[in-house]
Amino acid sequence: MNHPHLMTDEELVHAYQKGHEHALAELLLRYKERIYSVIFYLVRNRELAEDLFQDCFVKIITSLRKRNYDEQGKFLPWAMCIARNIVLDYFRTQKNKVMIRENEEWSPFDVIPERGLNPVERIIEDEKTAAVRSMIERLPEHQREVVILRHYGGLSFKEISKLLKININTCVGRMHYAVIEMRKMAGVTKKELSD
Repeated sequence: MNHPHLMTDEELVHAYQKGHEHALAELLLRYKERIYSVIFYLVRNRELAEDLFQDCFVKIITSLRKRNYDEQGKFLPWAMCIARNIVLDYFRTQKNKVMIRENEEWSPFDVIPERGLNPVERIIEDEKTAAVRSMIERLPEHQREVVILRHYGGLSFKEISKLLKININTCVGRMHYAVIEMRKMAGVTKKELSD
């Protein structure tokens, strides 16, 4: 087997299915932060997110072993679909349609690598992060989900539209309206952006 970090996702999947455990470890390393961030942002509870994240990877491993991986798709969108379905299944079984609100303990922004900022820059960055987090929280759920999957999950609009089972134009429209809403919340106009 080649060096796992040089292999494509598809090659890693095939290697794992042939018994190379290191291939799965590489896939986990590549995508765990993005998948966990999306799960956390959808459930807004650290312990629950950790449990659902584990369930997600058990399901991924089981599906790969049973060869239920769709060769036509990419690994990340496929894994995100599993993660989203696990979250939806959890809320269905709990008969709880309202997402749990974010707590002070942890945020998906915590898994984003820091950029070596000095203390003053870090304070400014923390304030910006809190403001963006607050704006995303206030978006309608259908817009918030697209923003989360696009920016924190790293999915393309085509991948998001397939995952959410919506038309790509609807997906782009939701993102467009989310940006407009967030600009309104921030009090930013198009004129200010062009200056």
